[in-house]
Amino acid sequence: MADKPLRILVIDANSIRASIIEDGLREAGYSSVIVLTDATAAVRRIVEIDPDVIFIDLENPNRDQLEHMFQVSRAVKRPVAMFVDQSDQASIEAAIDAGVSAYIVDGLKKERVKTILDMAVSRFNAFDRLRQELDAARSELADRKRIDRAKAILMKTRGMTEPDAYALLRRTAMNKNKRIVDIAESLITAAGLLGEEDGA
Repeated sequence: MADKPLRILVIDANSIRASIIEDGLREAGYSSVIVLTDATAAVRRIVEIDPDVIFIDLENPNRDQLEHMFQVSRAVKRPVAMFVDQSDQASIEAAIDAGVSAYIVDGLKKERVKTILDMAVSRFNAFDRLRQELDAARSELADRKRIDRAKAILMKTRGMTEPDAYALLRRTAMNKNKRIVDIAESLITAAGLLGEEDGA
């Protein structure tokens, strides 16, 4: 994000409050600031604008407004800083679950905007890294389970040892220039069609 100027979107129905955030951002050196005063079509507008960071100011939000903004946050996968005048534990937890990077209660001050932006971006990046690592770990685990299943099928149908079954999968993958998990998946599918997978 550092090589190009950040595109920052401010969503606030109250133009005076929106201008506090906008002024704070411009004074901090951010020139690409877009203000959106109608939050009803927020997701569509966000997709069109494609901002790097989103500031949402809700004043005194009701449950529906909060839920709508949490849906926006979940949908856009961008750093989101949300300002509210008052809050409760349930709303804070819902904001975290929705991926809001910074949830600021009664803290709308022009001079704090830059710090809040930095915090939202770094927290978003940290969570994004964790999510990618978790996705990679889950995918690796799923791959390992498929390979184990394929080995079990070979051991059962061909009377092979586990190392031999793995060696066959590996050799086949190298010969076909594919990943072992792809070969395992094909074997599992074939065994399922032939009715040989039961009890594997």
